[in-house]
Formats: sequence, C-alpha cells, structure tokens
Amino acid sequence: MKEEGDRSERWVGYVDWRSRPALRGRHGGMLAASFVLVVEILENLAFLANASNLVLYLLDYMHLSPERSANAVTNFMGTAFLLALLGGFLSDAFFTTYHIYLISAVIEFLGLGILTLQAQVPSLKPPTCSPTNTQIPCQEVAGAKAAMLFAALYLVALGVGGIKGSLPAHGAEQFDENTPQDRKLRSTFFNYFVFSLSCGALIAVTLVVWIEDNKGWQWGFGISTATIFLSIPVFLAGSTTYRNKIPKGSPLTTISKVLIASICNAGIARGPSNAIMSMSTSPTNPARSKEEGEEEKGDTKMALQIPTKGLKFLNRAATRKPTSQRLKCSIEEVEDVKIVLRILPIFASTIMLNCCLAQLSTFSVQQAATMNTKLGSLKVPPASLPVFPVVFIMTLAPIYDHIIIPFARRVTKTEMGILHLQRIGIGLILSIVAMVVAALVEIKRKRVATHSGLLDSNQPLPITFFWVGFQYLFLGSADLFTLAGLLEFFFTEAPASMRSLATSLSFASLAMGYYLSSVLVSIVNRVTGSSPWLSGSNLNHYHLERFYWLMCVLSVLNFANYLFWAIRYKYRRELKLDVGILDGRSITDQ
Repeated sequence: MKEEGDRSERWVGYVDWRSRPALRGRHGGMLAASFVLVVEILENLAFLANASNLVLYLLDYMHLSPERSANAVTNFMGTAFLLALLGGFLSDAFFTTYHIYLISAVIEFLGLGILTLQAQVPSLKPPTCSPTNTQIPCQEVAGAKAAMLFAALYLVALGVGGIKGSLPAHGAEQFDENTPQDRKLRSTFFNYFVFSLSCGALIAVTLVVWIEDNKGWQWGFGISTATIFLSIPVFLAGSTTYRNKIPKGSPLTTISKVLIASICNAGIARGPSNAIMSMSTSPTNPARSKEEGEEEKGDTKMALQIPTKGLKFLNRAATRKPTSQRLKCSIEEVEDVKIVLRILPIFASTIMLNCCLAQLSTFSVQQAATMNTKLGSLKVPPASLPVFPVVFIMTLAPIYDHIIIPFARRVTKTEMGILHLQRIGIGLILSIVAMVVAALVEIKRKRVATHSGLLDSNQPLPITFFWVGFQYLFLGSADLFTLAGLLEFFFTEAPASMRSLATSLSFASLAMGYYLSSVLVSIVNRVTGSSPWLSGSNLNHYHLERFYWLMCVLSVLNFANYLFWAIRYKYRRELKLDVGILDGRSITDQ
C-alpha cells in the first residue's frame, strides 16, 4: 500500500535533476518554468546582441561585400535555428532537455569567447582600410583569420541550436497535460517565452549594439560571452524544481519503421486474422505504453486504442501478421506518425514568413544605414531598429494573454479561445502587409536619394530611419503571433515522445526562412542578368523594392497554401470524432 501511495505522488515518465522520480507538489509548475523564462532573456540577449548587428561587423571590419555579408548572416542564423532540430532530437532520444541546455550553453560560450578574442586582437583581423582611399584597398578576411571567424560563428550556432531545441520544451514540460488549469498556464508560459525573447532582444539591440558601435566590438562580444556564462548558474538554480522527461528513444526510428511497415504490408489481405491491433505495448519499448497510458489519459488514450480514419494507409503497419516481426508496430506508434505527418504542412507554410523576417537582419539594416539615424543629438545605430517590434511585442504579449485570450474564451466557450492555427494565420497576413510597406518605403528612400543628388554617394540621405521602422513593426507583430502560436501548436499536438523535436520545428522554420532568403537573393541576381536587382556600387543602385514586391507575391501564394491545410487540420483532441466503433472493433477493420 505504501508503494502504491508513493507511486501516486510521482510524475510518471519524469525524473528530477538527480534522475530520481519526480514528485507532485515538489517538481514542475510555474516556479520551475520561471527559471526558464529568466534564462531565455539572458540567452537571447547573448545571441541577438551580435546577430542583429553582425552584417555591419562583416562589412566594416571583415570587409565582406554587402551581398556576401547578407548571405553570411542569413546562413549563420539559418544554421543556428536549423540545429534546433538536433537539440530537440537529442532531448527526446538520449538526454533530457536539462542536460542538452547545459551542454549547448557551454558550446555557445566557447564560440563567443573566440569571437571576443578575434575582435580584441588586431592581428587576427584584416588590416584597417578606407573604402574611399584607393591607396589602401580593403582586403576581405581570408585564410586562417576567416577560418577562425566562421569556426567561432558556427560554434555559437551549434550552441544556440541546442538551446532553442531544448529550452522551450523544458519549460512547457513543467505543466501537467491532464489538468485544465495547467494547460492554461502552459499557454501563458509560451506567451511569456516570446516576451522573454523580446526582453533579451531589447537590451541587445539598444545597449549592446550602442556599445559595439561606440566602444568596440570586443566589448559587444564580451558582454554576450559574460551573459551566456551567467545563464548557466541561473538555470542550475532551478534544478531542484524541474521535472525532466525521461528520453524514450529515437522518434525517427519509430517514424521510419511505421512508414516502411505500411509499404511492406500493402499486399496483406484484410480480414479478422489480420485485423488492426488494439492498444498494445510497443515492441521496441515494453514499458512505454503503460507509462504514457497513465500520463496521457482521456481523449489521447482513445486515439491510441482505435486507429483514426485519416491517413488510412498507415494503419497497415499495425497488422497482427506483418511481413516481418521487426516491422511490427503498435496502434500507438501508427497514431504518433499520423500526427507528425499532419503538422508538417503547417510547418512548411510558415517558412515564407520567416524568409520575410530574415530581411530584418540584412537589407533592412543596410537601408537604415543609408538614412539619417539621428534622434535629436543622439545617433541611433541602424541595428537598433528592431527596438520597434520588440517594444510592441513586450506590450502586446501581456495584453494578449491577460485580456484578449480570457475575452475570447468567454465568447467562444472553448479552452483555447483563439485556436493556434488562427493565431498563425494572423501572423502570415501581417507579414504580407510588412512586405508591402517595405516596398513602398524603399521607393520613397530611393526617390529622396535621386532628388537630393546622393544616388552615387555613400553619405546619409536626408530622410529619417523611422520610415524603415514601419516594416519592423509589422514583421515584429507577425513574429509574436506566429512564433508563440507555433511553439504551443507543435508542443500540444506532438506525441509525448517527440515534443522536443516537434517544438524545435518552430526554429527550424526560421532556419529554412533564412536559407530561402539567401537562395532567393542568388536566384534573383542570376535571373535578372546584366542588371541584377540586388547588386551595385551601393544600396541606392539596388532594385530592392522589386525584391520586396516579389516577397509580397510569394507570401500571398504561401498564405493560400496555408489556408488549404489549416482548414482541413483536425486538432489532436478532435481526433476522437474521427474514430468509429462497431461491435467493439474499429471500422477500419471492416
């Protein structure tokens, strides 16, 4: 009796930081998640302090061309976010999110330390030069110096990827899936996770960027290095409150097995002897069904007992007499793979939005650098422009969580209030508006350059950089709606054994967006031939407005694609309506 009572106090499938069973009332909850939010402020400050201004560092100190600088930044940030998939995969398969964060923070610390050293020591950088002095030509960074630069950058990318792939899931795992109040708190956590991202970004694009521009890049990199180091003891301070999900093995193995089994079992005759199995223990992990059956009760358990009607071809993987015992799959595994396949089109539909967001770190910064950046007697660094969307997000996130969502819940009589896919859709619409605004602002900027006779000059134009702030505002708003919506959508919808990997898809979408931006720049320049849109002696000779119009058209087509999939999507809690039962058996057996 005592053992049974003790078991009722445990979080099934979770352990504490010492690998002992996690206990209810002691581990998890908002207190544990609060440490994650503070750590995210520090982590994002360390990352964005340099990423937001990196294009200018590569231009002015490493002497890369504007096009190469823009592509280097998008490739760096794309790699950082894509590596979130690695962090999520390792968190689900082999390590806890707790350990992945600590390992990744140390890796990012090492990368930032190398960047700080290179910025501090003149012999590790190209010689100082003046673009207007032909007697001292600018030499692009090369050889060992270039190797040091990019090795450090991609160490940072590896660390950032691991953190992005583990930290959001680690915070969300502190809440009980089966308690309505905890599900609401988990939604609040995701909203404040984006708020914390913005807090770190605000400090990064104001104070740290100002220090980089006025005191030196060694100070900027040094602050980032110290900040990521500080995040480690802060994270460790919450160790006694965390509940850490036990890794359940590689989710990619399960996905591959189900897909292969469904193909190999295609020729097996349907009938009573080969009927779809009912709820059974996973052949690869006998303990998994028992534990997750206790952990995920109610609607989810129904879905695991009886196959859903959607994606019926996968049901062949769960026959009683498969072509090979190695390909024997449980209903649970089949349903897990169905969920993954359902969310992939939603993931793909957000890549174009993140391609638009990539412009905030590249061409938008370069636009602002050609304009009047003075605010009274203060000269504002162009890389501080993201302060517009950041402040807006910090203002809107609490309003959204404490006013808009409660009101929507009362009106719709639903737990979520505003559905995840509705929130993502709003973000996609705002990104279209942002590209229209960006194109119009660029037309105005070039018109001023022409009328002032500064088209061929590198002097600041007589137009305030606040005009560029409008596209930042709309893209920042789009980021708030889409990122928070995606994080919660992927975590909520994904199977318990794949949640870290699924949550990292939000950042993988960012990565794909940055890579797509680089590809589009290259394709546009190649297609436009002898007069490329995104090339010239200075930005005034670019046809950047045409590029923005192209982005707008692509965003509209992408939104139409998103609507196609979003309208047909069924949330996991709705899937029980897709299950029919006849004489105690699934209708798929008939």
